[in-house]
Amino acid sequence: MYPARRCSFLHRDLAALCLSSLGPAAKKQTPPKKLSLPAPRHCHTGGEGGKPQVKSRGSSPASASSIPVCLMGSSSSSRLFGTLAQTLNSAPLAQQDYDPEHQDSDQDPEGLEQADPDQLLRECEEILQNRPARPHRDLVYPVDPKHQHQYRNNEQQQTPSIRVMTWNILAQALGEGKDGFVQCPLDALNWAERKYLILEEILTYRPDILCLQEVDHYYDTFQPILASLGYHSTFLPKPWSPCLEVASNNGPDGCALFYRRARFSLLHTSHLRLSAMMLPTNQVAIVQTLRCRETGQRLCVAVTHLKARSGWERLRGAQGADLLQSLKAITSRAAGSDPVSRGPGGGSGTEGVPLIVCGDFNAEPSEDVYRRFISSPLGLDSAYKLLSADGQTEPAYTTWKIRPSGESCSTLDYIWYSHGAFTVDTLLDIPTEEQIGPDRLPSYHYPSDHLSLLCDVSFREPRDQPHRLM
Repeated sequence: MYPARRCSFLHRDLAALCLSSLGPAAKKQTPPKKLSLPAPRHCHTGGEGGKPQVKSRGSSPASASSIPVCLMGSSSSSRLFGTLAQTLNSAPLAQQDYDPEHQDSDQDPEGLEQADPDQLLRECEEILQNRPARPHRDLVYPVDPKHQHQYRNNEQQQTPSIRVMTWNILAQALGEGKDGFVQCPLDALNWAERKYLILEEILTYRPDILCLQEVDHYYDTFQPILASLGYHSTFLPKPWSPCLEVASNNGPDGCALFYRRARFSLLHTSHLRLSAMMLPTNQVAIVQTLRCRETGQRLCVAVTHLKARSGWERLRGAQGADLLQSLKAITSRAAGSDPVSRGPGGGSGTEGVPLIVCGDFNAEPSEDVYRRFISSPLGLDSAYKLLSADGQTEPAYTTWKIRPSGESCSTLDYIWYSHGAFTVDTLLDIPTEEQIGPDRLPSYHYPSDHLSLLCDVSFREPRDQPHRLM
C-alpha cells in the first residue's frame, strides 16, 4: 500500500479555484501572484530518437480506497459553474464571437502559481503505481518519404513544430452512469484515479494545442491545473448534455480548447452551436484564431464533437457542412485583416488562415461528413492517413469498446489540417490489439474508450508550397 502523501500542486490549484469563488474577502487573504510562465516544450520527451518513454508501473490494479488521492471534481461549485455556462451558451444565436481585447484573455489567472510539469507527472505516476502502465506509444515519421524528408529538414529549422493533441476523454458521468462498458470494472472508472491517468497522458506528450471532448470536469480539474502549466483554455458545454440525466453528475459535458500562452496569443474566439437543415442541434464547436509568438503566423484551431450513434449519419453530414461553412467565413475574415496570413506559409487570401480541426466526429471514413471534409475547398486532409503504407488509409480504429449491444471497433476521431500550409512531421502511433487488451477500452490502464491522437505539424516553407494550375 502506498503511504500517505501530499499532492501539493494539485491541492494548491483547487484551493485557488475555491477561494476565487468566495469573493473579494477571501482573495485578500491570499494576494494573487504574478506568474512567470514555463518555457514551452517542443521536443519529444525522452527516449531514443526523440520518442517518448512511458514509465512502467506495477501490473496489479488496486481499489481507490487503498491509495490516498487528492479529492477533485466533487464540489458543488463546479456544477454551479457548469450549469451557468450551459445557460449562457444555449442562447438562440448560432455563433457567439468574443474579442480577446475586451476579455483580458492573456492575463495570468489569479491565485495560481507556476507548476512544474515534470513534478506533476511524477506525482501522477506515483499515485497510479498500482495500476498497469498505459500502452507504450511511439512518435513515428509518416510513411511518405517526402514527409520524412520534410521532417528532417524541419529538425534543422529554428522554429519548432506545433504539437497538437485531440482526445475524447470520456465524460465521468457517462462512463459511470450511461455508457455501460460491460468489460470494464466500475472501480477502473473511479474519478479519484482516472483523472490522473488522463493528466498523465497529457503531461507525457505536452501538446502546444490540446482539444478535448466529453469534458465534464473542466472548472474543478482541467482548467486550474492546465492554467498552472501555462495554458489558456476555453470551454463550451452542450446545450443539453446527457450528463445532466445522471444523478451524480458534475455538470454538462462539452468541448474544451487549450493552447500554450508562451507559444500563441489569442486573436479571436467563436463559440458555435452546430445546425442541421437550419435547425440548431445539441452539438457544439470552439474555433480560435491564434498568432504564433515566434513567427507572427496565424492559424485557426477548431474542436468539435458530432452527434453519436448509428442512424444519425445524415445529421452528422449536415453538422459537418455547417461547421465547414462557419470555418470558411472565420478564416476568410481573419485572412482579410492580416497581411502575414496571405504570405508564404500562412495561406493565400482566397484560402484563408490555415486550419487545424480536431474532434470526435462519430463517423467512419465511409460517411458523408468525412467525404465533405476531405473534398472541402478549404483544402483539408486527415493527418492519421499518413500512418498507412499508402498514406491514404485511416487507422483501423481510434475507439474500441464492449457494450451490452456488442463489441465496437471504429475510426471516429480525426485531426484535419490545411495540407497546403502545413506538413505533418510526426504522429503518435496507434496501440496494437494486444496492448489494448481483451477487455478493450476503457480499462485500468487506459482512462477513455477513445485513444488520444497527436501529431507535430510545421508551416510549409515557401519552396514547399504546392503549385496551383491556373
